[in-house]
Amino acid sequence: MADAAAPDKAAADDKPNAVQKDAAGEEFIEEDVSVREQDRFLPIANISRIMKKALPSNAKIAKDAKETVQECVSEFISFITSEASDKCQREKRKTINGDDLLWAMATLGFEDYVEPLKVYLSKYREVEGEKANQTKAGEGGV
Repeated sequence: MADAAAPDKAAADDKPNAVQKDAAGEEFIEEDVSVREQDRFLPIANISRIMKKALPSNAKIAKDAKETVQECVSEFISFITSEASDKCQREKRKTINGDDLLWAMATLGFEDYVEPLKVYLSKYREVEGEKANQTKAGEGGV
């Protein structure tokens, strides 16, 4: 019986990587890489906290609901990031920025979210710019 399991493992190890096509139609090789669950998903405590904010204070959330949302959110982030990364590679850039992510969301059909996120990104950049200016002013005034 032990020998019966061996061919299955060998066959799985010899399985070739699958050739896939991305959203732009470019081919890439999908590698079978084992990744730990904690490296693939956002922390369940963070997911739970966000979910609770949207519910009445007396509401309860089942463990399987939290885990389902955890998996979906993590997959969504990977989906958007992958599309933005492909764009950056085509443009020979190494850094994904907020505009790339918004472009990816629009490209993938999430255009309803793009405008509110553009407003958020603009305000975020404004605050970060003010922080940088305050830091520079603080260093020069010693």
